[in-house]
Amino acid sequence: MSRRRTSATMTLLVFVLSGLLVMVLVATVSILILRHLNDATIAAAVRQDEHLAETTATGIIQPVLQSGIVRGKVEDLASVENAVAHNAVVSDPIERLLIWKPEMSPEGKPEGKLLYTSEPADQRSAPECLVPPCSAPGPLIGSAFPLSPATTDTLEAWNTRKAQQVSSGQIDGSLPQYGFPADRQLLEVAVLVKTIGPKQRPLLFQALLKSDAVEASDAELWGAFLPILGVALLAFVALQIPLAYRLARRVREVQGDRELLLQRAIDASDVERRRITSDLHDGLVQEFAGLAMSLSANADAVSERDPQSGESLGEASNMVRQGMRSLRSAVMGIYPPTLHSAGLPAALSDLAAPMEAQGIQVSLDVDAGLELATDVEPLMFRCAQESVRNIISHAEAKEVSIKLAAGRRSTVLEIVDDGSGFSAADRELAHADGHAGLRLMEDLAKDAGSRFEITSEPGQGTTVRLEVPR
Repeated sequence: MSRRRTSATMTLLVFVLSGLLVMVLVATVSILILRHLNDATIAAAVRQDEHLAETTATGIIQPVLQSGIVRGKVEDLASVENAVAHNAVVSDPIERLLIWKPEMSPEGKPEGKLLYTSEPADQRSAPECLVPPCSAPGPLIGSAFPLSPATTDTLEAWNTRKAQQVSSGQIDGSLPQYGFPADRQLLEVAVLVKTIGPKQRPLLFQALLKSDAVEASDAELWGAFLPILGVALLAFVALQIPLAYRLARRVREVQGDRELLLQRAIDASDVERRRITSDLHDGLVQEFAGLAMSLSANADAVSERDPQSGESLGEASNMVRQGMRSLRSAVMGIYPPTLHSAGLPAALSDLAAPMEAQGIQVSLDVDAGLELATDVEPLMFRCAQESVRNIISHAEAKEVSIKLAAGRRSTVLEIVDDGSGFSAADRELAHADGHAGLRLMEDLAKDAGSRFEITSEPGQGTTVRLEVPR
């Protein structure tokens, strides 16, 4: 039952982990798609803002942009301010308009001289002007500042005669030339404009727009999609639960049927072994015993008249007794009576006897009070039997240790010898020559849900370990 629960648990765990992996893949792909859609949405919003800024620059500002603004002429500055006020340009989403004259700093870096800013009048000095509303140059106007990335790109596009002379990007609104509160992020759009009149001069128009619109589109898209993704994943999990339950139940049933068939096969094998053992012991062994006694009696009867014949009959009697002992050993190997009557520890002791008879020092260590299931004892005995056969036939060992111990979750049989050992290549060669005892034991242990391990190196002995779940 423990092995069945373990197998069902592992199968269920694999199923659940597979489901989780699918969920992660679906979520990852969905997020990647969402990011792609989000990037496309943001790009569309930026293009819309660029179009608004370009329309403002070319349709409202440039038609009133006199060349005198470059020299700080108040009337020309008033024309720009009137156009801005009349068309209500500075309104959502536009926060600020600026006009720059591109110059080079003494260090040879591009900078801009501020010619106009739509900064509120109460933040600048505002003397009388000819055409109200207008404002005279304040502290900012006429000052030089480093060009922003977008204005730099626009200027470079004009210098290289590129068709696209509109650039945009994020900018820090708290810079001195803008005067917004700290950490105010804005979207800037820079457009190349020219003064009107016979001598057109290129200037840079800069519009600062709220980035809230872009951020809002981002948040709206995530807010709309994430609940759908969450509901889909929850539905997938809800669908997995009954499937996992049915799978676990089916695995337990199949595992139970397999263990039942295996147990029936073991029981049938044990019954057949006992029948063969009984037939040999009650039949052929007894016949050999009677034959040995008859030959011995005839040897005694004829030895006085014909010593040579008596000696021959005596030798024949001894050979029959030797064959009878070999047959009894074989019968014990097929199914030792002690395994059924006295249990595995007594059967292991009987297995150790032939090794001790050959001068091998055997150490047998069995946990006191060890109780084993009826289906476990035959498997462990056969493992020990095959190991002992290999030790006697091939190992040339001097010391052998047999340990049978019970742990919290398993019972362990370990057989260690100090013999010649073997390599993995030797084992494969032996298997190819028909010596498949250990391989059969490994397959039998695997079918029973147990672990069978062999550790060996040439000249370093061999360790056989069988671990059976309790």
